[in-house]
Amino acid sequence: MEQPNGSDYQEYSAHSPSPTARDLIAMVFRRRRLMALSFFGILLGTVLVAVFAPNQYDAEMKILVKRGRMDPVVTPEATTMLPFDPVVTEEELNSEMELVKSRDLLEKVVLACGLENKGRSFLASILHSSAKSAGSNQNDPLAVARAVNKLSKTLNVEVVKKTHLISVDYNSTDPQLAAQVLNSVANSYLDKHVTVHRPGGTFDFFQKASERYGQGLADAEARLMDFEHGSSVVSAQAEATLALQKYTEFDGSLKQTQAAIAESEKRIAMLEQQQDTLPERITTQVRKSDDAFLLSQLQSSLLTLELKRTELLQKFEPTYRPVLELDAQIAQSREAIAKAEQDPLRDETTDRNPTHEWAREELAKAKADLAGLQARAAATAVAARAYQDQARSLGQLQVTQDDLIRNVKLTEDNYLLYVRKEEESRISDALDRGKILNVVIADAPTVPALPSNKRGLTLILGLLLATITSLGLVFGSEYLDQTFRTPDEVANVLNIPVLAAMPQNAKGKRANVSEKYGTLGLER
Repeated sequence: MEQPNGSDYQEYSAHSPSPTARDLIAMVFRRRRLMALSFFGILLGTVLVAVFAPNQYDAEMKILVKRGRMDPVVTPEATTMLPFDPVVTEEELNSEMELVKSRDLLEKVVLACGLENKGRSFLASILHSSAKSAGSNQNDPLAVARAVNKLSKTLNVEVVKKTHLISVDYNSTDPQLAAQVLNSVANSYLDKHVTVHRPGGTFDFFQKASERYGQGLADAEARLMDFEHGSSVVSAQAEATLALQKYTEFDGSLKQTQAAIAESEKRIAMLEQQQDTLPERITTQVRKSDDAFLLSQLQSSLLTLELKRTELLQKFEPTYRPVLELDAQIAQSREAIAKAEQDPLRDETTDRNPTHEWAREELAKAKADLAGLQARAAATAVAARAYQDQARSLGQLQVTQDDLIRNVKLTEDNYLLYVRKEEESRISDALDRGKILNVVIADAPTVPALPSNKRGLTLILGLLLATITSLGLVFGSEYLDQTFRTPDEVANVLNIPVLAAMPQNAKGKRANVSEKYGTLGLER
């Protein structure tokens, strides 16, 4: 029968029903020879591997990363201690894990354990022994590099989840070698941890620096003492401050004296003006008194006239001439009495004017005070200028002395800083020598007594692999085989009814595995 084209087969594949369990079992029976060969071949290989494979021994150790020690940071500041934080971060754990897997550390382990000689061929071992006997101690760089690569693949380093532990395990056929490798890894890791987290040579550096600054401090102090002896100044700053204070006091006193001089000159001018306007003598007492005798006579005369008028009025009319004359005399008497009362007798006494005398005395005193103030102002001005010159001179000396003191202070601070750093480095070196670190081997490696490879598990995995592989080969062969195997396939692809089907039993062809139809000898 002719082979159908690809489009017919693709259409058939698209519309063909899903295979049933019967179809799958039929596929297995059709390919039973292939399945048996692959299954038993893989299983036999697994058995051979499980039986003849050498025992593998797995050595393990655990590293605890902690915060038991805080190293001072090498900085120029005096305070170098960081705030203590007991929490170990994930970055720190990963950093320590990378240190364990570093290439230089693995190379040290390879050379220490002789791993570069493991796995050599017989001829290579003979050549290596000959080179050693000839006196050559050089290691083969290629062999060392290969051993380092192999160790990096076989050395398993990982962080234990939810802990601060790093697990390191190594697998080898020699249990002694497995423990030796991990011990070498532990020792090299601790040394590398010390080297990485604290640079070497810090103690020697700080010791030399402290000695240098100690000598510099002695030189600076000697220069300061020479300056103080040469200038006869103990403390230029204190003496300059005192001289400036004295200058300020004398300058203030001079200004006060000058103000007092101006005040005295003004006072003298006013006293002179006042003295010119004041009289030398003044009336000290004025006494006014009446003329008692005259008043007594006038009043007696007035009384006599009034009595006489009264007598006349008893006899005569007021218009009577003698009565009128008496009235005129009475009026004159009263006028004389009033005039005597208005112009009493005046007795006036004079004496020296006390204001004029006070002004004269004050003027003389002010002139004397003015002379004294002028003399004091001249002396105060001389003293102020002397203290001013002294303050300027001490100010210049103060600059030099302050520079020397500042140099001594700076050198002393540096000396104390490096002494403190030297002590910190000495303590850190002592802690490093005592292996007091932030990492510790929590679980030291031991020689494993039991092999780590599980032969039963290997057989189970081999059986599972053989089953999956043989079934995959069966289904793959069925998929790649394009012959018709059932009448339904012919009818579906060619779209014609099948009247009869005959099995094909030619040599080299597949046998009939169908209970009802058998296998058709048709090529697609």
